[in-house]
Amino acid sequence: MVTSPSTAASQAGANVLRDGGTAIEAVVATAAMLAVTCPHFCGIGGDAVWMVSDKSGKVQSFLGIGQAGEKTPETITPGTPIPLRGPASTLTTACTVDSWQHALDHSASHWGGKRSLSNLITPSIELAENGFPISASQCFWLNFRKDEFEKWPGFAAIFAPDGRMPTPGETFKQPDLARSLKQIATKGARDFYDGDLAKRIIAGLANAGSAITANDLAQTRTRTVDAVSLAYGDVTLYAPPAPTQGLATLMTMGILHELGPKNWAEGTADHYHLVVEAIKRAFLARDRIADPDFNLDDLSNMLTDEVLTSAADDISTAHAMDWPHPFRHGDTVFLAATDAQGNCTSVLQSTYFDWGSGVVAGDTGIIWQNRGAAFSTQPGHPNELKPGKRPFYTLNPGLALKHGKPHLLYGTQGADGQPQTLAMLLTRLLDFGLSPAEALAKPRFLLGKTFSDANDSLKLEADAGDDVFDDLTQRGHILREIEAQSALAGQAGIIRIDEDGFVDGAHDPRSDGMAIGA
Repeated sequence: MVTSPSTAASQAGANVLRDGGTAIEAVVATAAMLAVTCPHFCGIGGDAVWMVSDKSGKVQSFLGIGQAGEKTPETITPGTPIPLRGPASTLTTACTVDSWQHALDHSASHWGGKRSLSNLITPSIELAENGFPISASQCFWLNFRKDEFEKWPGFAAIFAPDGRMPTPGETFKQPDLARSLKQIATKGARDFYDGDLAKRIIAGLANAGSAITANDLAQTRTRTVDAVSLAYGDVTLYAPPAPTQGLATLMTMGILHELGPKNWAEGTADHYHLVVEAIKRAFLARDRIADPDFNLDDLSNMLTDEVLTSAADDISTAHAMDWPHPFRHGDTVFLAATDAQGNCTSVLQSTYFDWGSGVVAGDTGIIWQNRGAAFSTQPGHPNELKPGKRPFYTLNPGLALKHGKPHLLYGTQGADGQPQTLAMLLTRLLDFGLSPAEALAKPRFLLGKTFSDANDSLKLEADAGDDVFDDLTQRGHILREIEAQSALAGQAGIIRIDEDGFVDGAHDPRSDGMAIGA
């Protein structure tokens, strides 16, 4: 099975699985298609974080995260905010393409994979060249930024030519991106980093005013690292390590385990209140997370019994903790696959904000990410911007083993919303026995400021019910009702593998995608 937020992308991955391909090969085909069909959320000018497990339960993480450039723009000084868009926000390199080849090398060495990168990205090249029906999601986000994108170098000429806004369903072509993908297919992934394509990328970025250099791009590499884990009943949850917020997701689940989710009912005010309060405690600890190459802080104690018990004891069942803390923005795509051999892959691919930095790298058709905007300019901060450093990362795709074998693949779009959505999904799956489709369709929340609401409110989908809203208000939550199936609540996906081998999965009804069994 494969799941993604684009039906065309899921179909590309399913075709690979039907032809005997591995889960990694299916995900690469899906990821390449998403780079074409979801340019507002991801692309080859961004990063990717991977979780993989073979059928025996050996879990690893691939961190395809670009690093800060060796030169910091003169406009960025200590204590001043980093621009969220434009050339000054293009502070890090992009590692998605390298992560595709890195994962395929693992597939070939350990899973018997035989597919080449060229073969797997060919369908996405054809789609970029010949066009596809533009999604409602892409049109929504283009319209949402219509007052901004005229200032983004090279953007409007591709996505709103002649000032005309596209409508859902009309054919959208990306010939420049198709040529870049063809270059990768012909010359290999590293051409993006130190070949002819790299030269065109750097020239385009430099012309726009970016400080990224050829040497920065050439040094970009995916890393294989050990995942972090947490026991949750008879299941072990795995997440990518620092600099991602995987530890915050696991800490949330550890606090909830201490609180005993089975002592309260699914979808009640208790359910929402305690998950929200667990999130708050995990987020207070999250500011410690940074690139371990630069940060000497031992983060392992975030998951100790003592810390989790203390955080759980700090939670009042009757009163909400005040929450005036900053919110991190971000959009991305979640995709996952499991193959006929039982190998599994769970991935998040992103350019950070919707449309990334907004900067198109010259004639390449590549939108560059603004992930560097996640850095701090505060001297001494764990996530302080420094040359060669990787920023704090919201991406944290999940993978769970049950009795030592792959059981769940899960993840979501949404930056700060990721641990929040995952906690609601996992409690519904693991504690209350809901199916993937049922868990994804249920109401969710989002805590704190967002791009559409500057208040530190708790946004809750309307179908949670009046009784839940009234009860949470009495406990001190500052609530704002949002529509059911709101785009604010993220776009998640789940694949579940039962012990008898039965595979079940779904993608979020809030998305344009689906899970497809092969």
